[in-house]
Amino acid sequence: MALSEKSSSELSSFLQTQRTAYDELVAQGLKLDLTRGKPSAAQLDLSEELLSLPHGHAAADGTDVRNYGGLKGLTELREIFADLLGVEVDQIIAGGNSSLTVMYDTLVQCLLHGAVDSERPWSQEDKVRFICPVPGYDRHFVLLESLGIEMITVPMTQDGPDAAAIAELVKDDPSIKGMWVVPTYANPSGAVCTQEVAAALTSMPTAAPDFKIFWDNAYAFHHLTEEETKSADILSLAAASGHPHRPVVFASTSKITFAGAGVAFFAGSSETIAWFVGHLGKRSIGPDKINHLRHLQFFKNADGVREHMAKHRAIIAPKFAEVQRVLTERLGEHDVATWNDPAGGYFVNLDVIDGTASRVVELAKGAGIALTPAGASYPHGDDPVDGNIRLAPTMPPVEEVTAAMEAVATCVLVAAAEKYSNAT
Repeated sequence: MALSEKSSSELSSFLQTQRTAYDELVAQGLKLDLTRGKPSAAQLDLSEELLSLPHGHAAADGTDVRNYGGLKGLTELREIFADLLGVEVDQIIAGGNSSLTVMYDTLVQCLLHGAVDSERPWSQEDKVRFICPVPGYDRHFVLLESLGIEMITVPMTQDGPDAAAIAELVKDDPSIKGMWVVPTYANPSGAVCTQEVAAALTSMPTAAPDFKIFWDNAYAFHHLTEEETKSADILSLAAASGHPHRPVVFASTSKITFAGAGVAFFAGSSETIAWFVGHLGKRSIGPDKINHLRHLQFFKNADGVREHMAKHRAIIAPKFAEVQRVLTERLGEHDVATWNDPAGGYFVNLDVIDGTASRVVELAKGAGIALTPAGASYPHGDDPVDGNIRLAPTMPPVEEVTAAMEAVATCVLVAAAEKYSNAT
């Protein structure tokens, strides 16, 4: 029976049962963490060979990777990820270890100098605003906030951002300079941006002539099933629509090899690449090409990346399956929450009864379960209905995921029963 259909006496009895279960949780002294989407030690172990690489110090073209130079990164490594991301080699750069750093650099260069198709630096505009699909990635929002860029939210659907809502916003407002998209297995909803939605975003009229789509393809290869979803071909769509410079694409190996020692990638039109490298050359004399070479020797080719990601899937898919099992068994009959069953990525998106997400997180903390703060998937941490919680099951071992989810389910039930009890 749905919790909302229970009588006052039934609710009271149910709440007492759940509070007793919660007290038992607290007494266990648990210390479990589902806060951030980090790879587990077992996943990191998959790349242990990197620590004994590279063999030698010369790239295929004779480049001595120990020396300065090569702002675009090793060509052979760019070829592998150009293949994987569906772009041309001259449209992609291999850089340092963090794609977030590349996103920050891109925004800063736009603010200081303007984009490749800007009339003036963005900092000379009266205001700069970005569209943020929600629920979305908290680090995107913090990045914008730190630079004084205003954020406008639009809904994230299972087919990607609400393209119709975005088109309406951008057609007459030149202050809206860009938007975020996590196109494949979005953080945290797991949504996949369809080719149709991507086409709409690249072709829509915008009041800002230099409108940018920040296409953060962080989870492009992070499949949880044998069916591997391909990302929409954003660069080709943009070129065909007459807006070749609109998308800027980001990706990295951070959740493929070593999270703290991977390789980040930046892709765009040839003119965008020249613009980025031109500014990059003012602050760098080249990336860590030794790290590029070790990754190249480790993967060998694009199929090597795919085979490596299948090993990741074998480790984390059972954890996601446990999340689904516990949520279904514990919450399904009570109609107090909905959640996604992602085909890839690093998160499960849990929506609880409006007004109870903060209470669930508070209860979980009291029971020794660390969850991402309620509202983290919204700009400024402000979820207007206080209903969204992001779950990150990748890092703990399976048995800890099970224990944590059992605890989360109890907290959801306590918070829901309290809400309905107070309403009667």
